[in-house]
Formats: sequence, C-alpha cells, structure tokens
Amino acid sequence: MSTASSAIERFSRYQSEDAQSEQPVCCPVRDVLDRIGDKWSILMIMTLASRSQRFSELHRAVRDISKRMLTQTLRDLERDGLITRHVYPTTPPSVEYRLSPLGRSLLDPMASLIVWADRSSGEIHAARARFDGSPTDVPQSRAVKTRKTGVPAATG
Repeated sequence: MSTASSAIERFSRYQSEDAQSEQPVCCPVRDVLDRIGDKWSILMIMTLASRSQRFSELHRAVRDISKRMLTQTLRDLERDGLITRHVYPTTPPSVEYRLSPLGRSLLDPMASLIVWADRSSGEIHAARARFDGSPTDVPQSRAVKTRKTGVPAATG
C-alpha cells in the first residue's frame, strides 16, 4: 500500500470515529492543520529553517505581519513545540527563535508542498480563471424556480 493510500485510510478512520462519537475525537490531522494551516505559521517555520532569528528579523522577513500577530504566531508555535525561544541574559534582553527538532521534522513535508505549489500554480490560476469566467456565476433567470419542476415558485 502506498504512503498516500495509507494516509488516506487513516484519515478516513479518524473521520469515521469522529462521526460516531458524541464528543469529537481529536483527529491528529485536524490538530496539526489548526497550527500550520494558518496564514503565518508556515512562513515562520520556513523563515526559521536556515537559522535562528530575533523578533525584529522575523518581522522584517515577513513584511505583511503585524507585531501582534507575529507575537501570537511565535507563542502558538512555541506552545506546540515547533520552535524554541532562547533568552540571552543581556541588557536589554536578547531573544532568538529557532526551530525545534519537531519543527525541523516539518521541513521535508513542507518542501514537498512548496514543490507541488510551484509545479501546480499555473494549473490553479487557469482553473480560477475558468471558474471566475464561468456562466454559472451569472443568474440565468430572475425568476426563482423549484428544483424538481423548473416552474417559477411563488414568492411572497
């Protein structure tokens, strides 16, 4: 069985267990995606891949992020064990962030995603253009029709 097939099978099992439980089972995939699937976490992890960096360096490297969001993202990544925060006893204190071994273990899967995105971006943009220009976006009739009969429904 391929790695992808095995992963899909595990994910389906989690989904099935979740649907049968009164209290949702904590699906590891969902849990991880909650952290790394947000807008900033992957950018932080990739920015820290080459070396440790201070807060100001990270803020300059990822220009669109606010200081507040950067602080929250770093805290969340630290809480999940993906980065470590090292405080140097200087005046003023100097703080550096670096990937933990767990964070480093994400680099290969993220690299695969980056390669896939680079390879697929043209297709994705073409699909968006087709979708955005599709006639299904334009109402075919102002009259509201029922699905079964196609006859205009009474509005009231």
